[in-house]
Amino acid sequence: MIYKYYGPPGTGKTHKLINRAKAYVRIGTPLHKIGYFAFTKKAAGEAKKRMPAEDKKLIYFQTLHSFAFNLLRLREENVMQPYHYENFGKKLNVKVKYYDRYNKEESHFLTCDNPYFQLIHKSINRCVNIRKEFDRGEHNNKEVEWSMLKHIYENYLEYKKKKKLIDFNDMIEMLLNEDDKIPEFDVVFIDEAQDLSPLQWKLYDKLKEKSKDMYLAGDDDQAIFAWAGADVDRFINEPAKEKILQHSKRISKAVQEQSQICIENILGNRKIKKYFPRDYEGVCEEISNLDQIDLTKSKWLILTRTVSKLLKIEEILKKKNLYFESNRGKSVKTRLYKSIKKYQLLQQNVELEEKDIKDVQEYTGDKKFDLKKDWYEAFQNVEQEDKDYLLNLMEAGENLDEPARIWTSTIHAIKGGEQDNVIICLDLGDKIIKAIGKSQDKADEEHRVWYVGTTRAKNNLYKLKSKIERKGYRL
Repeated sequence: MIYKYYGPPGTGKTHKLINRAKAYVRIGTPLHKIGYFAFTKKAAGEAKKRMPAEDKKLIYFQTLHSFAFNLLRLREENVMQPYHYENFGKKLNVKVKYYDRYNKEESHFLTCDNPYFQLIHKSINRCVNIRKEFDRGEHNNKEVEWSMLKHIYENYLEYKKKKKLIDFNDMIEMLLNEDDKIPEFDVVFIDEAQDLSPLQWKLYDKLKEKSKDMYLAGDDDQAIFAWAGADVDRFINEPAKEKILQHSKRISKAVQEQSQICIENILGNRKIKKYFPRDYEGVCEEISNLDQIDLTKSKWLILTRTVSKLLKIEEILKKKNLYFESNRGKSVKTRLYKSIKKYQLLQQNVELEEKDIKDVQEYTGDKKFDLKKDWYEAFQNVEQEDKDYLLNLMEAGENLDEPARIWTSTIHAIKGGEQDNVIICLDLGDKIIKAIGKSQDKADEEHRVWYVGTTRAKNNLYKLKSKIERKGYRL
């Protein structure tokens, strides 16, 4: 039997899956007969924590890629690493920086900053040949030309063959070709199923053949990985006994009302669903700049659509002497801050280890310290801007050892996150505006992105207007 849970923001679809998994355990289902596949390693780890069993016994609580990796008995040295991509790029005189674009949790979709590789991986995820993917015309014509794409693709295949390496997508394909290695399950759970690509849906079909029961959970309105090949239509159309989770424990009435504007604009395939917000009114306001908000109190999440806008926001926060964090870490240079604290310990006649003293010397530039000087005067090998920012934060009483009250992120990177107060920057960016104009599918995907962004707010949502109105998303 196949069951499908539609879980709008904060309605607890993961909680529902875990409860069903616990129910199977209670009726005697062996743990090794339960498969639980999450979107990220972190999510899989969280699922394990909620189960009444030891981690080592929950052998199939993992991502689909980890599932394939382990069944195929692969080792890390078998898999393409970031330096392989960068070295390959150098051989072809193509700049390639390979990294996990939106988070550090090993999601299904790892990519790089090179548009050619983005297209190559997208074609594999969609199970179409590279020419067909190119002909879809979803890329920037100024960034990608066919002859170069073909050249990189053919050499990439040859490089992997010579080095005897595989990439993430190869793992799934290899397992599909050796499907006798896929175990039989009593029940399989797949969370965030709206983000599965056609390649991963093929693995789902194999799991379906070998399982008694299947549970899918997701929300088509939160399907924001179409850029990497995710197939939300397959999730919507998959025949199953359906249930919509209707009560959100996250969002306020004001936030829900605002978020509906986004999804009501979706013209393509969509599951119509009704759910109810918390019994809390909340606030939704439009602002022209960050000066209209008191960021010195409460917890905040500031979201942007593009990385370039995110960097501009972070510059503003620094000028305001506000302490914040992002996926890249704290806004202060932690090594510098730690060295300042070590210097202050020396001023208190505390003995430090040699390595700690060397850390301080790196910033003072002297082997001998004049401990009568305060750190600001003593630390000469530091950019003035960094010193001033750090001094202002310390004088304001910020505890830089603690997590910051303010978190900054792109919308894609924060998927799954939430905060009491959210500021969402409505700037789209020229590339996104062009992409939206290419197809209705692209426009629908964009509405989903903004839906995800707005529903990160638990209580209050503040919409930061774009300076150029026509370049902003309309909420």
